[in-house]
Amino acid sequence: MIEYESFSLDNGLDVLVNTDKTTPMVAMNILYKVGARNEHPDKTGFAHLFEHLMFGGSVNIPSYDGPLQIAGGENNAFTNNDFTNYYLTLPSQNIETAFWLESDRMLSLGFSEHSLEVQRSVVIEEFRQRYLNQPYGDVWLHLRPLAYKEHPYQWPTIGKEVSHIENATLDDVKDFFKRFYHPSNAILSLSGNIDVDTAKKLCDKWFAPIPAGKAVSLELPQESEQHEKRILSVEKDVPYDAIYKAWHCCARMDDDYYSTDLITDILSAGKSSRLYNSLVQNRKIFTNVNIYMLGDIDESLVVADGTLAQGVSMDQAEEALDEELSKLSSQEPSQRELQKVKNKVSSAIAFGDMSIANRALNLCYYNMLGDTSLILNQKEKYHSVTGDDIKSTAEKVFRESNSSVLYYNAKK
Repeated sequence: MIEYESFSLDNGLDVLVNTDKTTPMVAMNILYKVGARNEHPDKTGFAHLFEHLMFGGSVNIPSYDGPLQIAGGENNAFTNNDFTNYYLTLPSQNIETAFWLESDRMLSLGFSEHSLEVQRSVVIEEFRQRYLNQPYGDVWLHLRPLAYKEHPYQWPTIGKEVSHIENATLDDVKDFFKRFYHPSNAILSLSGNIDVDTAKKLCDKWFAPIPAGKAVSLELPQESEQHEKRILSVEKDVPYDAIYKAWHCCARMDDDYYSTDLITDILSAGKSSRLYNSLVQNRKIFTNVNIYMLGDIDESLVVADGTLAQGVSMDQAEEALDEELSKLSSQEPSQRELQKVKNKVSSAIAFGDMSIANRALNLCYYNMLGDTSLILNQKEKYHSVTGDDIKSTAEKVFRESNSSVLYYNAKK
């Protein structure tokens, strides 16, 4: 059971505190409500670029990492299509160092042509190494725009193309910072050896003086329902043929989220799962195959991917995959099978709750979703899913007219 208290500053910053006196450490998490979906279609990759720029130093603190290391702390960050997240842990007696560092870069990030050029080079190299020069690395550059025609989920976090980062100007990044990096578009959480009164005093000292900033518009173009199968075939210099098939599914706060997540576990969680047993071990259709839900805030995707065994055609592979998926659409899973995946989810949640860093992240995440109390009842949400829920959700998702398929062919 995760207990927490929350309060808000006058500038709009939401703060959540989970006190845990059993640890000498404190985790601070700051979530900015900006991800790839908030970018302009002609200027993509900015949310991810900013993740890097935020470690380039602020006006008053030229080195972010130096003071944190002296205080015995460590930090990291990540960006996805929905938000950008920064987190750090350090001994509780040094927690004010975290407030000092994070408030200063929220108020006055250091912008310079040199800093932009350094981080731009890092991001461009990452784009080339991970997405363009790595086997199968460009899958999402093909699959996302195939599945999405209106919603900004149509490009990955890295961006549509390298040129968008290459052409980013100092004015561009200053404008991005001004629009999204301010208290009223951020959530701060603390988990560990800190009480609420201390958190309030430190927030009043370090964050309350920061101007609120303008409210961010949440209106995004929504994806229309898909009514016909979409197909894209590419040929690349990769060792084996592979197939990637995506279906539109629910948004994160929809009731179907939990049944959809359990469906992917039934099909693909471990070597006792349906897809592995049938398509890898028994029929030898794939050498590996997975299915997963992206879990985005807006209507998301369920994605299956598999590397084809030698001599298997794309048609054979897709037909075998669809055959396994159709079984869930026509018949409920057994109680034993359903209970097994529910137990795995419960264990994963319980294990994750042991980490103060995970607790801090989850407090921010559920607050962003609009219901922080969800952190308390995730297990119950999963355990309430019935076999009929699984069947009806599978019927809804795994329609051929709802699918987008990428045939990734190895050059012969």
